[in-house]
Amino acid sequence: MEPADQFCPKCGARQETAPQPPSRTSPRSAGLDPHTASILCYIPFVGWIAALVVLASHRFRENRTLRFHAFQGLYLFVAWLIVDWVFGPMSWFMRGVFPMVGLMRAAIIATWIFMMVKAGRDEVFSLPIIGELAERSLSER
Repeated sequence: MEPADQFCPKCGARQETAPQPPSRTSPRSAGLDPHTASILCYIPFVGWIAALVVLASHRFRENRTLRFHAFQGLYLFVAWLIVDWVFGPMSWFMRGVFPMVGLMRAAIIATWIFMMVKAGRDEVFSLPIIGELAERSLSER
């Protein structure tokens, strides 16, 4: 008998526990993998979109690790906005601050890449201030 047979070829009796053949679902119907979603939350400049999708999704409501990555990626993007929108215009008035703004931008981009690598390895790494905010956001419901 073959493993996928439901009936005996000799007597015609039904198999009690015939294994079901693996179902093939298209990538569209399978949905987003939590591992992939955690990486997408840290994509520079657009990861906030994936983070909002994860946080709004009922499917990931109980996945604490993925929601942590989503909150941390979202807060990292907010840090980028603060540097870009607050400190960037200030650098026009104070020329000595300009190199610091460039260094802050580079540090945030490097942090995004670092967090993408950590999320790709399924490691949870809590950033100093942003990670604490993400933990607090997880505990609030």
